[in-house]
Amino acid sequence: MRLTNKALVSLALFTCIGANTKSQNNKPNILFILADDLGWKDLSCTGSNYYETPNIDRIAVEGIKFNQAYAACQVSSPSRASILTGKYPVNHGITNWIGEPSGEKWRKQGRSSKLLPAPYAMKLSTDEKTLPKVLKENGYITFMAGKWHLGGEGSTPEDHGFDINIGGHEAGGPYPGGYFSPYGNPKMKDGPKGENLSVRLGTEVANFMETYDNKGDKQPFFIYLSFYAVHAPIETTEKNWRYFRDKAVSNGISQQGFKVDRTLPARQYQDNPVYAGLIKQMDDAIGIVLDKVEKLGLGDNTIIIFTSDNGGVSSGDDYATSNQPLRGGKGQQWEGGLRVPLLMKCPNYNNEGDRIDYPVSSIDFYPTLLDIANISLPKDQKIDGISYFPLLRKEHIKERPLYWHYPHYGNQGGEPSSIIREDKWKLIHYYEDGRNELYNLMIDPTECEPLNIQHPEKLQELYKKLSKWLKQTNALIPTADPVYNPVAEHRYKKKVQQEKIFQLEMLRNDVLKQDYQPNKDWWGSTTID
Repeated sequence: MRLTNKALVSLALFTCIGANTKSQNNKPNILFILADDLGWKDLSCTGSNYYETPNIDRIAVEGIKFNQAYAACQVSSPSRASILTGKYPVNHGITNWIGEPSGEKWRKQGRSSKLLPAPYAMKLSTDEKTLPKVLKENGYITFMAGKWHLGGEGSTPEDHGFDINIGGHEAGGPYPGGYFSPYGNPKMKDGPKGENLSVRLGTEVANFMETYDNKGDKQPFFIYLSFYAVHAPIETTEKNWRYFRDKAVSNGISQQGFKVDRTLPARQYQDNPVYAGLIKQMDDAIGIVLDKVEKLGLGDNTIIIFTSDNGGVSSGDDYATSNQPLRGGKGQQWEGGLRVPLLMKCPNYNNEGDRIDYPVSSIDFYPTLLDIANISLPKDQKIDGISYFPLLRKEHIKERPLYWHYPHYGNQGGEPSSIIREDKWKLIHYYEDGRNELYNLMIDPTECEPLNIQHPEKLQELYKKLSKWLKQTNALIPTADPVYNPVAEHRYKKKVQQEKIFQLEMLRNDVLKQDYQPNKDWWGSTTID
């Protein structure tokens, strides 16, 4: 049975209910829904005229949409660690996705780069007082389903405060099996052949809530539903592909689908029917969860959040989406790599249809959720984020700068850099040549025209603040490669750009053909790796 918009929204976002820590019965449940690699504009409610996300959209209709929400990093592992710790990546030590080579190992994989990427922590330290740990100490049962990617043995979800873990292990994608059973996931039993992974995770969450409710347990829950979708490899069904293929044709297909942006080709349009189908599968799964919240009558006391861990993939991986008008995507230093969707609902605070422009970050979830639950911040956990609970009460919050530090080369074309955003201004500092780029995001969200010459005082002001922050945090920076060969680097980049863009255009054309057939059963329908 389908629920009405009103019913669905009431559970979709953020049921911001203050709780008395002395009364376990009054504590709000928390449902945190995290997409992987979902772009800022990959939802119907955030501006896509191609992807269809009716279940997520119901969240936005009666809830809050943050127009300037940021990931703590342009890649996955750092942002996920920041959500759980309230810290910038530079302070919890995971500054890159876990598994990417650094130092000399970077060169040994055939890359010719001016710099050797800085080292980083390869797992989330158990010394961290994570959000699930704090909630568990305050009477919550903690449950996670889906992607982890914060370490293996010794740093599993169970090591960081989760009572129950389904599907969370060291892998950063739906490996080894993909989005259809058999999954080969060591933390989750395979379902019937062909079962969809996103739907399975949504069903696991729904089943947990049903069991929880049937127990009559007064213990509040923290559910961390961390989808593998829409991370590569992108896969869907023939039915979904055909529907979105026809829609792409109806919308009109541009002759050129990709353009090189500094380092790699970037997708210019949202017209990939396989990726659109993958999004739909995740949206279907969220519908299962929201329906269950409504059926069980949990909406009035459940905080629900929907967001993504970084920007959408416009370059690298499967080159799946476009974040335009924002520049770039996952792994890159521009807004397309850092800006993410964030939806919330606060029925007790009359937030229906609210839109908030205050810039918020992944580091803010930790203090915000504890604030709403009336739980004190742990004294032994340094917190970089702030609570934006006052914004939900329509109160003012003082402006603060936001920082990013990514001393790595992203496999999506990102460059080693550090960033500060303050008010409408954004400064990017590049480590290869020490240059700075200054942008006014209010007049140029596309980051096409640096304003270094027009505003030298503002550039110096922000660079000074950024430099001070980097020093205070003891940020590790990349080092010069003593055997750097500029000729080899030029040859490598030229080869990648020329060959890749040709390959991408061919694949894009194939996927949009009426008789496209990736394989006999459509499982494993990736476009490119």
